Amino acid sequence: MGFFDRLKQGLTKTRESLTDKIEKLVIGYADIDEDLLDELEETLIMADVGMETTERLMADVRQGIKKKEIHEPADLKPFLEGKISEILKEGSDDIRMAAEGPTVFLVIGVNGAGKTTTIGKLAAYYKGQGKSVMLAAADTFRAAAIDQLQVWGDRSGVTVIRHEEGSDPAAVAFDAVKAAAARRVDVLLIDTAGRLQTKSNLMEELKKINRVIGRELPEAPHETFLVLDATTGQNALSQADLFSKAAPITGVILTKLDGTAKGGVIIGLKASLSLPVKWVGVGEGIDDLRPFVAEEFAKALFDREE
Repeated sequence: MGFFDRLKQGLTKTRESLTDKIEKLVIGYADIDEDLLDELEETLIMADVGMETTERLMADVRQGIKKKEIHEPADLKPFLEGKISEILKEGSDDIRMAAEGPTVFLVIGVNGAGKTTTIGKLAAYYKGQGKSVMLAAADTFRAAAIDQLQVWGDRSGVTVIRHEEGSDPAAVAFDAVKAAAARRVDVLLIDTAGRLQTKSNLMEELKKINRVIGRELPEAPHETFLVLDATTGQNALSQADLFSKAAPITGVILTKLDGTAKGGVIIGLKASLSLPVKWVGVGEGIDDLRPFVAEEFAKALFDREE
């Protein structure tokens, strides 16, 4: 099964909670009235699209009715497909790579979102592209995080730069950047601690890591990825909002899209927070994390052929 088919399969529950429900809803109405629009609004909210994005889509629908772009209930689904596809395609989902020297990716996210596993999958992806990869265990507050990253490094056959538990995360980042440059590594992935409850400390820590990295490689980090668990729905949007105030996030990695009805959160991330989604994960397999392609995602969400 190719990735598009896995993506389509992984979005089954989200499709059932969003596009299939819209289709079933419009069949039950002969005309467009306020009851239908209220039910449509509720469907969008229940699909974890988010309140702000739902309001935007409902405003589009009302405008579409006014402009005679929507004549009957059956017109609602293709109209919304078009508007949601437009949202998914907003902004750039390109991944910034270094013109020369190591490309440095800083990876942040709350514990439990699948951050360390995601880094392991990213390492495997870039190794599969023929690139040399190095990992840095800068989540020094948990010995388990350091050990887990080492397991992924061993599994992927890549070097892990690590210090003792409790050491300075910026010092790990510094050593890793020096080592990556000296060994001419293509991609350096830096794991960081995710402690939202101490947002000011997190901000200072990330600022320090950014300063240290930037001194060694002026363009780095090339991307700061926030890992979010799609199964948490609206909580993922709240995390993204908080983290975006604490760090210069350049893109989101949305994991665990398979098996959740809450994949609509991706629409809210793009529409209300203007955060580009750079990677999506649709399974436990090492190759189930891939770069986000808006057109592909829209086709899978609306059950169209590739």
